[in-house]
Amino acid sequence: MTDATLHRAAGSLFGLAYGDALGKETEFLPVAEIVRRHGPGGPRDLVGDPALVTDDTQMALAVGWALRDAPALTPEAVEPALRRRFLAWAASPDNNRAPGVTCLRACAELSRGLPWQEATVAGSKGCGANMRVTPIGLVDVDLDTLAGLAQLQAGLTHGHPTGLAASELTAYAVRLLRDGAALADVPALLAERAREQRRTYRAEWLGELWRRSGAADPAEFMAAGWDECLGALARLTDALAGPDDGGDPCRLTGEGWVAEEALATALYCAVRHADDPVGALARGATTAGDSDSIAALAGAFVGAAAGMSAWPTTWASQIEYADQLTALST
Repeated sequence: MTDATLHRAAGSLFGLAYGDALGKETEFLPVAEIVRRHGPGGPRDLVGDPALVTDDTQMALAVGWALRDAPALTPEAVEPALRRRFLAWAASPDNNRAPGVTCLRACAELSRGLPWQEATVAGSKGCGANMRVTPIGLVDVDLDTLAGLAQLQAGLTHGHPTGLAASELTAYAVRLLRDGAALADVPALLAERAREQRRTYRAEWLGELWRRSGAADPAEFMAAGWDECLGALARLTDALAGPDDGGDPCRLTGEGWVAEEALATALYCAVRHADDPVGALARGATTAGDSDSIAALAGAFVGAAAGMSAWPTTWASQIEYADQLTALST
C-alpha cells in the first residue's frame, strides 16, 4: 500500500472502533435521553481509559487477523482461519459486551465441527454480518475476491442472502472510499454494483448454502438479498435528496438491527457529515436503533475517506485494542 492508502486504512479501522465506543454508551437509550446526557449534537468524546468497544470491533479484529492468518485468500484457506478466530472470540472472557445472539448461536455450532453452511443461522440477516467486514474492504484484492471474502465471513454466522449482499456492499464502500471516491457518490455506486451482481451466486465461496433457503436456484437466492439492499439504498437516496432536519436518521433508513439498514443508515450519517467526521460518529450514536453498529460503520466510511487526520490525535492512545488496530493498519 502507498502511504496515502495506509493513512486511509488506519483511519477506517480506528474510525470503526471510535464509532463503536461512542455508540456503546448510547445503545438501547431513547434519543431524548441521549440528547439529555450529551446535548443535541450527541456524544463527541470517548469515555474511559481505555475507551471500551463492543463485539463489533472485537469481531472486526477477528476478521482482520483471520486474513493475516490464512496462507492464501482462498475459500479453503480463509474459512478455517475465520472459524478459529470466531471461536476464540466466542470463548474469550472479554466477550461480555452484549454479543449478538446469532453470532453466539452459530459459533456454538461451529465449535462442534459442523460445516459452516450447516452451522450458520440461515434465516438471519442481522447487522452482525457486516459490522465486522471493514478489514476486507482494505485488502488489496480484485473485486471478485473481495466479494467472496465478504460473503464468506458473513455466511459463517448469518446465512441470509441479504446479509451476504450487504456485507459485500459494505466492504465495497470501504474500498471505494479508500481509493478516493467521494462519500456523496457512494450510494449510487453501491446501487450500480447491486444491480450488476443481482443474480451472481459465488458457489466457490458459498458451496451449497443456497439450498437451506428454499429458493428454486442459487440465482433466485441471491436476487432476494440484492433486492432488499437495493430497497435500502433507494430509501437512502430519497433521504439524502431532502433537507437534513438533524433528527434520528433511523426514521429515514431504518434502525440498523439488520444488515441492509445498518449499511444505509451509517452511510446517511457519513454523507451528511462528510466534513465533520466526529459529527458522523455522534449522529450515528444519537439514534433509537443499533447505535454502536451504525456509528461504527459510519466511522469506517468517513475514516476510509479522510484517513487518520479525521480523528482527534489523543483518541488513538485511548481506544481499546489500539495496538491491534495499529498492527492491522499496516
